[in-house]
Amino acid sequence: MSGTPSRWVKVWDAPTRLFHWSLVLLVAGAYATAELGLIDWHFRVGYAILALLLFRLAWGFLGSDTARFARFLASPLEALRHLAHFTRRGPDTEIGHNAAGGWMVLVMLALLLFQAGSGLFSNDEVMAEGPLAKFVGSAWSDRISGWHVFNFNLILALVGLHVLAVLAYAAVKRHDLVRPMVTGMKRLPAGLPAPRMASAALAAGLFLAAAAIAWVIATRL
Repeated sequence: MSGTPSRWVKVWDAPTRLFHWSLVLLVAGAYATAELGLIDWHFRVGYAILALLLFRLAWGFLGSDTARFARFLASPLEALRHLAHFTRRGPDTEIGHNAAGGWMVLVMLALLLFQAGSGLFSNDEVMAEGPLAKFVGSAWSDRISGWHVFNFNLILALVGLHVLAVLAYAAVKRHDLVRPMVTGMKRLPAGLPAPRMASAALAAGLFLAAAAIAWVIATRL
């Protein structure tokens, strides 16, 4: 961006960044607890992930500009066009997700929602079962448990693809996608308007509501 007037702009709000990094830790925790056979903790991590996802769905409609689905979801054709020009170097002028990144976010959220939802109906074939398993019977619970395991492999593959994409943007285009998601700030051309940030109070209220829904599902159904 040499020679072009620029300024630091806040592009990611704190709730979005906290969601992102909390989800990273919780998905890692879900994997670890499943591998170690800590089923009770695996369910607790799953409920936490469900609360986060419910919050993110609401934040995608009511949150800051860069968090809203309507703002970062482009047409599939535009996403393909973006990928076709991937090797072209130039300044990073994206205020939020780029056209391809927006679709990756949507697919990841869909897989995680299926994972959290299927976990509610799953069982470990020994003693533990999700709070909603009793509503579908043992045969369907076993079937959904298989889907739950298979879907987590898809999530791991997409996580790997996401990490590779971040590294590729750094190596090929010299775009740092990590620092803005840590600090919230990004250096952009001075003429680009800053995105509108939603209030932290709204985010807190939405998360409390999401956590309450997850708690009711986990303990009261």
